[in-house]
Amino acid sequence: MIKLLIADDQAIVRAGLAVIAGAEADINVVGEASDGVEALWMTRELRPDVVCMDIRMPNMDGIQATRRITADPALNTEVLVVTTFDIDEDVFAALEAGAAGFLLKGAEEEALLGAIRSVAAGGGTLDQAITRRVLRRFANRKPGPGSRQDAPAHNLTARELDVLVLLAEGLTNAEIGRRLFIESTTVKYHLAGLLQKIAAKDRLQAVLWGIRAGLVDPFA
Repeated sequence: MIKLLIADDQAIVRAGLAVIAGAEADINVVGEASDGVEALWMTRELRPDVVCMDIRMPNMDGIQATRRITADPALNTEVLVVTTFDIDEDVFAALEAGAAGFLLKGAEEEALLGAIRSVAAGGGTLDQAITRRVLRRFANRKPGPGSRQDAPAHNLTARELDVLVLLAEGLTNAEIGRRLFIESTTVKYHLAGLLQKIAAKDRLQAVLWGIRAGLVDPFA
C-alpha cells in the first residue's frame, strides 16, 4: 500500500487529487497539506511514501519543502512535483532539490497514478509532454549545491552504460530488456549497480547525471 500525502494551497486541487488517488486499491491518502511548512510537518509525522508537491505555496514553497524532506536521513519519502507551471526555473530547482518526478496538473488520471506508483517504487518520472525539453535545458545547467553527480564515468560497465542510454528514452525495465535481449531481472541488476556507482537515488537522477557526464545526448 502506497501512503500518499498531497500538498497544494488550493483546496479544490487537493480534493481532486485525493479523490483520484484514494479510489485506487493500492494507494492510501494519509493527509493533505496547504503549504510547505505543513507538508514538511505532516511528512515527518505521517511518514508517507510519496508527497504530491505543488511548487508555488505560501509560507514555504514546494522547492524548500522538497529539499528539506529529501535531505532528512530519517525520512524515506519521495517527492512528486505536480504543478500547473510548464518548464521554468522552479522545476529545475525542484529536481535539484531531490524531487523524484515532475508532472503537470493537466495530465491524464492514468499518468498521475502511474507517476505516483513509479516514484513510490524508486523510479523517477517526468511529464512525457516536456521530458526532452526538460533534459535539454537541464543539460546546460550547472550542478546545484550538494550535487553528487561527479562519479567517474569509466567505473560503469558496458551494460550499465547501455541501460543508462535507454533510461533516457523513458523505457521500462521490460522494454530495456527486450532492446538488449536480456531478462528484465538482469536489467534491474545492472540498474542497481549503475545507481550505486553514481550515487543517484532513482532513474531520473541517473539520466540527469548521464547528460552532465556526456554519456547521454539530450538532443538525440
